[in-house]
Amino acid sequence: MKRVLCFGDSNTYGYSPFDGTRFPKEVRWSGILADRFSKDDVQVIEEGLVGRTTVFEDSIRVGRKGTDFLLPLIESHYPIDTLVLMLGTNDCKTIYKASPYIIGRGIEILIQQVKDFNSNIKILLVSPIFLGDRVWEDGFDPEFNEEAVEKSHKLKDVYKDIANKYGCSFLAASDYANPSEADQEHMNEEGHRALSNAIYEKLINEK
Repeated sequence: MKRVLCFGDSNTYGYSPFDGTRFPKEVRWSGILADRFSKDDVQVIEEGLVGRTTVFEDSIRVGRKGTDFLLPLIESHYPIDTLVLMLGTNDCKTIYKASPYIIGRGIEILIQQVKDFNSNIKILLVSPIFLGDRVWEDGFDPEFNEEAVEKSHKLKDVYKDIANKYGCSFLAASDYANPSEADQEHMNEEGHRALSNAIYEKLINEK
């Protein structure tokens, strides 16, 4: 049986923009992907965590630094055939003061960790959806500002260059899904379906 590990943040976890709960497995993109691959004897492993970053420590929530957890998770679920890596939204938070280039460096470190561990693991690098234009306004998420929105729009090109540099597959989530109007940050049910379909087709076509 082949294994696909989906490593990401709240949009992989399936955070609901409507009430802050977790969407059920049949709604979140990685759960839909698992269902579609079940007939192909492929196990999809969901490893999404709210607030997860590439390399930054969260001062109020422990265990959010991606570089501390990716390799242990790969070893825990080993063998892994494909890693679907989608991080970067939380790196745009005001507190980290990270440029798109620095966020990309965090992604590079994660990719290099995987390649150093086992160069045969295929990597699908996914640039995240854009932040909503009003995410920083009252009633939404005060951890972001207007500049964070601009950064989120620049990650697509940064990640595409990184994928080419390291020989990874690439997909831009922002080509298929948008943040919900409800919270300007997380996908709704339609977004999860659209992203899952895009990732499924990408993985199938690059077997």
